[in-house]
Amino acid sequence: MKFMIRTWKLKNTSIEEVNFTDATSLDAVTRQLPEGYYSTFRTFDGCRRVLGLSAHLQRLYEPVSAPEVDASILRRQLVALLEPYRPDEARVRVMMTKAGQTYVAVEPLKRLPQDVYEQGVRVETTEMHRESPRLKSTAFICASDVERKHLAQEGIFEALLVKDGEILEGMTSNFFYVGQVANLTYLGTACDDILLGITRQTVIDIARGRGLEVRYEPLKRDQLAAVSEAFITSSSRGIVPVVQIDNLPVGQGSPGPITKQLMAAYEGYVMEKAESIAMVE
Repeated sequence: MKFMIRTWKLKNTSIEEVNFTDATSLDAVTRQLPEGYYSTFRTFDGCRRVLGLSAHLQRLYEPVSAPEVDASILRRQLVALLEPYRPDEARVRVMMTKAGQTYVAVEPLKRLPQDVYEQGVRVETTEMHRESPRLKSTAFICASDVERKHLAQEGIFEALLVKDGEILEGMTSNFFYVGQVANLTYLGTACDDILLGITRQTVIDIARGRGLEVRYEPLKRDQLAAVSEAFITSSSRGIVPVVQIDNLPVGQGSPGPITKQLMAAYEGYVMEKAESIAMVE
């Protein structure tokens, strides 16, 4: 079963496994479904908990007028579907078509190598951006397919979406940077024209809890040289340090102290705050 993706179509009273021609990745499965919306997350505590699961589902259900599965039933179905993956962890994608059909795809969690977190990653900027930034639309997966293949070929970890010279977010993540004004060090991130990620909000809460000022200011591409640290966030990967953007090193070219502090705090926060999928503690 290792790294095998399984997909099911859900209804309030039934679960039916679906076999797709191409099940090599969650994106490959998503491309074979009618257009709609999706949310992707990883599990914790042996597939029993998910960080921000209620927020994930709220964002998924919001644009769909007639979902075929109630959110409470979906949670119970997730518990059953994840049972074979225990005691390990899984990566889950819940997809809902515009007509309300609901699918769940699951794969065993493949963790990033530790050196990704210790050494950081290289990213590049692109002029591509989302048509409807607040919606996690499956159409964006198809629209970004060429860019995804380019990243894989070049060994680049992520693409940062740029609009009017401002870095908004990652193609599959949110983007943060550490800036300084006079003697004030702050954490910056865009707020408009982006997908408001669940992990993004978690990191903002953690940063403020540690006394770090957070400013909703997108980084201009021509200000990259002034940035001391940067990182991206996503539900499946947590906080990933960014050490190079295009051809420019970020700060000293290695993960900075604020990024490391937030990474450590995030790990502790997840273990304390992740929700029970079954909603019963």
